[in-house]
Amino acid sequence: MTEQKKQVLLVDDDREVLNLNGEFLKKKGYSVVLAEKAADALEILKNTTVHCIVLDVMMPEMDGFTALGRIRELTDAPVLFLTGKAAEEDRIRGLSEGADDYILKPCSLEELSLRIMINIKKAQKLNNRKNVLEFPPLRIELVNHKAFCYEEEIILSNREYDLLVLLARNPGVDMTFEMIGKALYNSYMEADRKNIMVTASRLRKKLEDYVGMEKMIETVWGKGYRFKG
Repeated sequence: MTEQKKQVLLVDDDREVLNLNGEFLKKKGYSVVLAEKAADALEILKNTTVHCIVLDVMMPEMDGFTALGRIRELTDAPVLFLTGKAAEEDRIRGLSEGADDYILKPCSLEELSLRIMINIKKAQKLNNRKNVLEFPPLRIELVNHKAFCYEEEIILSNREYDLLVLLARNPGVDMTFEMIGKALYNSYMEADRKNIMVTASRLRKKLEDYVGMEKMIETVWGKGYRFKG
């Protein structure tokens, strides 16, 4: 399967710079979207998934610093400032307000491409960590909706998997029957306690079949359960 091209949004009020940078990045294998105004970039982000944003600071109507705050409301994609504003206070402001990199013009296109690649890879690693819960030998892949002991899949029902994820996201926390019920069923009645106990019992028996996972879930007597990890 061919890997999908990474999409880069370039935002600069200088059309010549946009075209030059855009054509170079296309040759490097990126898909490129161009915007001459920050407002146009924001509209693009409402309907388009991008993997990196290269943003000028000095633009009419809305500067890059202002745009950055608005961008962060729409996407977690890395934002690289590419600007002629070289003062130390500007670099500090850009990075402290959430930019992932601050690049001064003029910048070689090879360096720009390299920095884009580095920041996209860094973002991917962070996203992968968010999508996986690891308590060796247990690994839970949230995107795939699966749990593993090392590389062997643990076959769970949907309810067992949901309970495992809930507990694993709160290691060391005493999760009461009410907390579990509201998380799994969106509401809780005392009659739900039995269903939760049955699900927890089945889950624990399945985990106990694997070495190193025998005591991952503890009973908090009279209250609920605790994930030890």
